[in-house]
Amino acid sequence: MVCSRFFQVFSFRSRVPVMQDAPIPIPAERRRGRAAVDNPAVRFDRFTTEAVDDGWGRDEELPPIRTEVSVERPRKIITRNTSPDIGFDRSINPYRGCEHGCIYCFARPSHAFLGLSPGLDFETKLIARPDAPRVLEDELRARGYVPQTIAIGTNTDPYQPIEGERRVMRGVLEVLAAHRHPVSIVTKGTLIERDIDLLAPMAAEGLVRVGISVTTLDPRVSRAMEPRVPAPARRLAAIRRLSEAGIPVRVMVSPVVPALTDHETETILAAGRDAGAVVASAIVLRLPREVADLFRDWLEEHFPDRAKRIMGRVRELHGGRDYDPEWGKRMTGQGEWARLFRHRFEIACRRLGLDRKLPPLRCDLFRVPPRAGDQLSLF
Repeated sequence: MVCSRFFQVFSFRSRVPVMQDAPIPIPAERRRGRAAVDNPAVRFDRFTTEAVDDGWGRDEELPPIRTEVSVERPRKIITRNTSPDIGFDRSINPYRGCEHGCIYCFARPSHAFLGLSPGLDFETKLIARPDAPRVLEDELRARGYVPQTIAIGTNTDPYQPIEGERRVMRGVLEVLAAHRHPVSIVTKGTLIERDIDLLAPMAAEGLVRVGISVTTLDPRVSRAMEPRVPAPARRLAAIRRLSEAGIPVRVMVSPVVPALTDHETETILAAGRDAGAVVASAIVLRLPREVADLFRDWLEEHFPDRAKRIMGRVRELHGGRDYDPEWGKRMTGQGEWARLFRHRFEIACRRLGLDRKLPPLRCDLFRVPPRAGDQLSLF
């Protein structure tokens, strides 16, 4: 496949590759506004592709990498889990992939299940699920359905930029509100303010809470690390707007990047409390599968002076590896640094009044609203 001055070389992973020059990196101007510096191969594929110089010596520039959106028609929308590390057993993802492009995102490897790369594909080849509200309503109406809090935003952000046009999350919230179903939302997107008209009445009935992730207050670091996320100050403003509407908000210092953002922990907590957050949480950086190499390459490009120190601390947190997936350790890390950080975090939360425990969301209000033509009950 010829394209400008590069062509793709295909090689089967199971065979010894043909000797050739080092692959040409994706130029920075092509990936402007993206965090990943490469598009690593999909681990399930039998072959890989690499861009190499075709030798013609042309100077044509390839266009910037644009966002593409495909549509998926799911048969089910509620995903179940039995993980002992998280406090919910079901979740919804209105989108696959995330244009926010956070380099540290633990959800990147999930794109490989679609045959897409966890690198730039994760940020630019998105999947919208417009039938999600209809499918959700069918699942909530199923005989024997037992309500429990549904978590949204646990894999990819429901308020990423394409939500402004696609409005899938808006439709999902409308269904949950009609059924008076409890929901917990995690986001970095300030588009959530659009849905205050739905969230505020649900909050008044104890049906919703929101977590806003603030990784750093440094706009320069944020721009490099999470390129299409609203600026830190703008996220704090969203916390304020939600709080003023009576919606309980958690400020989430997640992920904590040792030797890069950990020194901001107390400052972020104070800023979140001042904006109206009522509780806080923190998760240390974790780099599953392809995320480790992507993050390492990103460090070398943006913070080469401290890359070794950061990765050394990350390995210390995960027992000498880039990531330890063991239950009970993957979210908090292990070792002396992890212990000291937890101590720091707990002290700061107590001092700021963010160490409270919120009551569980209500499940007893759940109801299945009648559809047009349904026989109404006399009682």
